[in-house]
Amino acid sequence: MRRIDLTMNEQRKYEVIKRLVDEGGNKDRAALTLGITKRHLNRLINAYKEKGKAAFSHGNKGRKPISTISDKTRHKVLSLYENKYYDANFTHFTELLDKNENIHLSVSSVASILEAEYILSPRVTKAKKKRIKKQLEADKKAAKTKKEVVQIQSNLVAVEDAHSRRPRCAYFGELEQMDASPYEWFGNVKTTLHIAVDDATGRITGAFFDKQETLKGYYNVYYQILKSYGIPYKFFTDRRTVFTYKKKNSPDIGEDTCTQFAYACKQLGTSIEYSSIPQAKGRVERMFQTLQSRLPIELRLAGITDIDAANEFLDSYINEFNAIFALPLYGIKSVFETQPDDEKINLTLAVITERQVDSGHCISYFSKHYKMIDKFGMQAHYLRGTKVMVIKAFDQKMYCCVNDKDIYALEEVPIREKESNDFDTEFKHEKKKPKKPYVPPMNHPWKRKSFWDYVRYQQHHLFDDIPA
Repeated sequence: MRRIDLTMNEQRKYEVIKRLVDEGGNKDRAALTLGITKRHLNRLINAYKEKGKAAFSHGNKGRKPISTISDKTRHKVLSLYENKYYDANFTHFTELLDKNENIHLSVSSVASILEAEYILSPRVTKAKKKRIKKQLEADKKAAKTKKEVVQIQSNLVAVEDAHSRRPRCAYFGELEQMDASPYEWFGNVKTTLHIAVDDATGRITGAFFDKQETLKGYYNVYYQILKSYGIPYKFFTDRRTVFTYKKKNSPDIGEDTCTQFAYACKQLGTSIEYSSIPQAKGRVERMFQTLQSRLPIELRLAGITDIDAANEFLDSYINEFNAIFALPLYGIKSVFETQPDDEKINLTLAVITERQVDSGHCISYFSKHYKMIDKFGMQAHYLRGTKVMVIKAFDQKMYCCVNDKDIYALEEVPIREKESNDFDTEFKHEKKKPKKPYVPPMNHPWKRKSFWDYVRYQQHHLFDDIPA
């Protein structure tokens, strides 16, 4: 449009000056018509007499501006997005071009190249999407073939709804928004990313991949927070998640994520608040939008194909991510409490469930049998039917509490011996003394009564299922 206006302006000047020179007339009126001074009008008259119509053409007419992006660069940018960095938002794509491809462009330049081909950013605004759609409809009508229409339609990228904002909390550690998101983060299978986001700073304080939304995922996030920062004041999560889910007549309290996680939080002094409205925790919802537009590309470029490698990758990636997107910590007061020691973390982030001593003075737990070993390495024997609290610590070691006073380590009883003393003579050796296992002191909240008292006050439970 600007080029057309410029051409019309040049033509107008030429016509007025030509008439003034050829036929005479009032210079003041001619200057007023062209919107210039009389002095400049005289310069145009002299230029016309010397060069004719060519005097009214701009000196750079027909030349490309020095800042023009070459066709070669445009094609390369387009090819890289379609074949290597697809699904990246335009800001992230611009950063990757600068970092990996030695192509230095602004975000607006990258956007103009891609939008010219009707490729929209996954983070495109509703207004821009609407505007591009209007242009799309116009181009579809002008398209000469059905193939062109199909190509245009296939380039559109869906956009997610935004979430409303609210003021941040005043202090670092005052509120950690926690949630999980199932998504094709790497490979072609959906996995679930569990994260916690600090409300005051926007910092990701913990992140962990698992196959689905699990207690293990949330425990690992909590573990990272405790190890890196300390004990947070409060967690805020969605009531519709596994935090408040328990199947009716669930066979095992150990499968109840809410009770297990909330009980661990209670022991460490972290409260939990729930909401049934996803928008209420908009900080973590928006964080997932940003991660979904960036993290899969980074994982793909790093060649990540399994969960273990993805969790290892998260350690360094989250630090880089926070450096870009989180608010700086200085100037914001921290209300994290002192970091607990490793033993307390390990024994608190545990799965607690109830079992009974069965035949052989053993405990059956998930199709395996365990014997109770005291601190001297000797097996303890209790009557069949004795109720015990089984504790699976964060490091996966097994313990049990009997009669709310005695703690034992659990040792798996194999189905059969690995070797025979009678036939495998090459493996014969003297009988080893029993190894003394580590048995934690009875100062942890593993008493049956205190645990079931807590369970009784969980609103999501069916009280008929709770032992007296």
